[in-house]
Amino acid sequence: MGTIALEGLEFFSYHGFYDEEQKIGNKYSVDIVVTADFSEAARRDRLSATVNYEDLYQITAAVMKQPARLLEHIAHRIIQEIRLKYSDLLAVEVSVSKFNPPIGGVCHRAKITLKE
Repeated sequence: MGTIALEGLEFFSYHGFYDEEQKIGNKYSVDIVVTADFSEAARRDRLSATVNYEDLYQITAAVMKQPARLLEHIAHRIIQEIRLKYSDLLAVEVSVSKFNPPIGGVCHRAKITLKE
């Protein structure tokens, strides 16, 4: 077993519970960890036997273009799309962070993590 991780993917997107957030946009960060059996890729040195991180990025970028109210919903959609492309994964974990969330005080990031 092994993991592949992409950390700190950054996007400017139009998500948020408040309508104003969806109009002005904000900076977001996404981390992805996929767990699978990578032994064939390790032995054969073939991209076709593993998860292509470019695919993970493209899936995430496409989801981040679709406005959503909740970070949880964004993470869930990313997980669903990754599993459509790579059905043999044992686990997919996605964290989504919103920079400077509108909470009425100082907060660098709000972050959620889902693992399915």
